[in-house]
Amino acid sequence: MFTWGKRLEKWSSPSLTAISIAIVAVVGWADYLTGYELFLFVFYLFAVFLAAWYVDITTGILISALSVAAWISADIAAGKQFANIFIPVWNAAIMFVSYLVVVGLLARLRSLYRELEERVRKRTEALTREMRERIRLQKELLETSEREQQRIGHDLHDSLSQHLTGTALAGQALGQKLADRSLPETREADRLVELVEEAIELTRKLARGLHPVEMQAGQLIEGLQELAANASERFNVACKFEGGSIALSPDANANVSIHLYRIAQEAITNAVRHGKAKHINLGLAAAATGEMVLTVTDDGIGLPDDARNSKGMGLRIMTYRADMMGARFNIERLPAGGTRVTCTLPAGGVSPKNHDEQN
Repeated sequence: MFTWGKRLEKWSSPSLTAISIAIVAVVGWADYLTGYELFLFVFYLFAVFLAAWYVDITTGILISALSVAAWISADIAAGKQFANIFIPVWNAAIMFVSYLVVVGLLARLRSLYRELEERVRKRTEALTREMRERIRLQKELLETSEREQQRIGHDLHDSLSQHLTGTALAGQALGQKLADRSLPETREADRLVELVEEAIELTRKLARGLHPVEMQAGQLIEGLQELAANASERFNVACKFEGGSIALSPDANANVSIHLYRIAQEAITNAVRHGKAKHINLGLAAAATGEMVLTVTDDGIGLPDDARNSKGMGLRIMTYRADMMGARFNIERLPAGGTRVTCTLPAGGVSPKNHDEQN
């Protein structure tokens, strides 16, 4: 019924008026055939409703007058006798006033309906603008955060790492001088150099975590492998990566690699910090449908019941990154315990590697 109403709104006023008149004619003819004993008042209302609702109030009044005339004419033609001329006039007036009341109510309802439609339209436009602005701000915030991480990563690698390297060289020179004099502090100097070198390696790992290598399509696998290795060492957990047989297609946007990497990075961090996991499996596989599926599965304490409604920044960022790629994101508690994070990239973003190329 609602669909038909929408279709009628697209018709022209002359067409709807003609249909209303035709309905009055058909009902009047039926009124004549059935005799004056039957009162077809309700059926005339279809034409009145059509004219008043879909055309305008003036047309509704005209169709009302036409309906009254058709009713009176049909009764007279069917042989109805009136004791006084004022009786049919009075009946027609009563019927016409009844129709006018209906037309007035329909016109008022139509006016309220159109006002409501206009309010809904304006509110929808406002919400659409707000959503677009929110998405723009979220994207800008994410890009700003990514640039800031890249800047800090560069600073760690190019500034602090280089400074520590110079310190290590100075320590080595000092150790050599102490060794030339056969002083007992030589061992302490060597130990100091070892600590500085460990700090250099740690700084480089932090730099790569903040700003992984400029990932192109073929470098995602290497980035995820390094992420798993760093997580194992940094968090003292068993983090294993599986997925060396597939890669993003060459035409995939480099940002897709960054998003997938960041989702995996955030999921691993959550598994360790919140899930208290000891074993984490990071997977990247191609589904039979051509989709790429990134999974992070852990054996931690599991997903809280209200996790999907959580306002945690990490979960929201992972969800937003998936949306930016047009991917599906899901996080679930496993029956045997633990949590699985899944990000499914649509077909077209994955290209199976040739085994000959791997070898």
